[in-house]
Amino acid sequence: MGIVLLIVSVTLALVCLLGMAKATSPLVRTALAILAPSLIGLGLAVCSVVYVPSDKTGIVTKHAFGSSLKDGKIIAVDGEMGVQADVLPPGWHFGYWPVIYSVSNVDLVSVESDDVGLIETADGIPLEGDQLFAPDFPPAEFQQMLDARHFLTTGKGFKGKQASVLKPGRYRLNTRLYKVTMVKQTEILSGEVGVLKANYGKPPSMTMTPPPAPAEAGQPAQPEDPVKFAADGEMGIRAEVLPPGKYAINTDAFTVTEMWTTQIIAHYTQHAAAAAASNKASASPSAGEEKEITVRTTDGFTFPVDVRVEYLIKPQDAPLVVAKLGDDEGERFRNALNSAVRAIFRNNAENVKALDYVQMRSHQESQSLAMLRSQMARFGVTVTAVRIGNVGDELSLGTLLKTQTDRELAKQEQQTFQEQQKAANQKKELTRTTQEAEEERKLATATYEVKIADEAQKRKVIEAKAEAEATKIKAVAQAEAYKQIAEQIGKSNAALMEVLKIVGERNIQIAPRVLVTGQARDGGASALVGTLLDRITAEDEQQSKAASPR
Repeated sequence: MGIVLLIVSVTLALVCLLGMAKATSPLVRTALAILAPSLIGLGLAVCSVVYVPSDKTGIVTKHAFGSSLKDGKIIAVDGEMGVQADVLPPGWHFGYWPVIYSVSNVDLVSVESDDVGLIETADGIPLEGDQLFAPDFPPAEFQQMLDARHFLTTGKGFKGKQASVLKPGRYRLNTRLYKVTMVKQTEILSGEVGVLKANYGKPPSMTMTPPPAPAEAGQPAQPEDPVKFAADGEMGIRAEVLPPGKYAINTDAFTVTEMWTTQIIAHYTQHAAAAAASNKASASPSAGEEKEITVRTTDGFTFPVDVRVEYLIKPQDAPLVVAKLGDDEGERFRNALNSAVRAIFRNNAENVKALDYVQMRSHQESQSLAMLRSQMARFGVTVTAVRIGNVGDELSLGTLLKTQTDRELAKQEQQTFQEQQKAANQKKELTRTTQEAEEERKLATATYEVKIADEAQKRKVIEAKAEAEATKIKAVAQAEAYKQIAEQIGKSNAALMEVLKIVGERNIQIAPRVLVTGQARDGGASALVGTLLDRITAEDEQQSKAASPR
């Protein structure tokens, strides 16, 4: 466009000059003489103007009136011919005449929120030695290092892939120097940590010595080789891990290994073995499942054991795991774990008999756990539990287990018989004790009855003596009284009074016997006595009849 304007302006100036030759008026010739150079100057000025929109960056290339670039340089910083380091910001710019300069507008470099921009420069100082990446930009000069002139001069930037990256945002870059490739940010999920391995820098300087390897029988523990970790600016595995989150990491300059820090379970089961056997391609079992472990005991039995190993990788141990075994889901890691588990279980089984192995499962678990913890600690893996599931099967331990079952049943039957015999003896002893107690009770009762009878007899004797004494006293008193009455009224009358007294006490009817006798002297007394005797005799007969059984 600028060249077209320049040609138009020169053409108009020539027209003006031709018009001066034909013009007759001095005034016209003067005007044309002034207009011709003005058109040329205006054309030159207009054609040197360039415009850069607000969302663009102007890249300037110089084609003439300058020296050539030397030493393989691509970007000019001292007015040489070629792509200029300085770029044009938005707006109007003058002095960029056609043929000498060309200006191309390019888009701003835009990094989206989930992306990161990887930088590669086309010019700069060659990288040192066998380095593949330039070191990070100094934090205080990061923005200045994105200016091509500063990068190539004061900043002393290196040519090639840069370790520094562009975070989300918009950047006005000289795209002939800076080539930017967009990649996704690195995301560390919950339950994981990220282990960084720098692919550039000086040799690592930080040293860590893992726990020694477990000692073989009769041999001292073998020390582990120290592991080198890298600090900032050094090549190798970083000792500090990345917690869950998103990070703007140069995935070319750094290798990020994501490691699980949650509990993981490795299964060694018959199910996994069957699945592997059915696979014609002989592919390895799925992640977390391996073939069951086959052990051989000291008495010659060979049988499979289902085992479950629970382990985790602590965040602070993740760099050691990466340095020793690589990825926690990789082949090196699985081989190390499988080798340790199988060797420990097979070695432990060699020292016991098959039946003891079956019956002492908890001992095998605790023993294997202690040994496996020691073995895997040198790799940075923490083993938390070892569980033993099924031990053997019908084919390998069927006869042994049946013999043991029969033995247990016989033992149980013997114990049952002994318990029954013990119960019978106890029952017999209880019966004897009960009988003895009953006899003791009867003997005590008889003893008490004898004592009671003896005491009753003594009481009766005492009562009889008392009654006799009382009767005697009463008789003496009555005799004395009767004697005194007889002396006063006569013996006959005294006897009659006693008879009447008895008649009154017993309510005896005396009229018939009195009437029958009809005697005057002592006849009444005789009648009364006879009537009294009859009544007493009748009462005694009635009492005898009532007492006799029918």
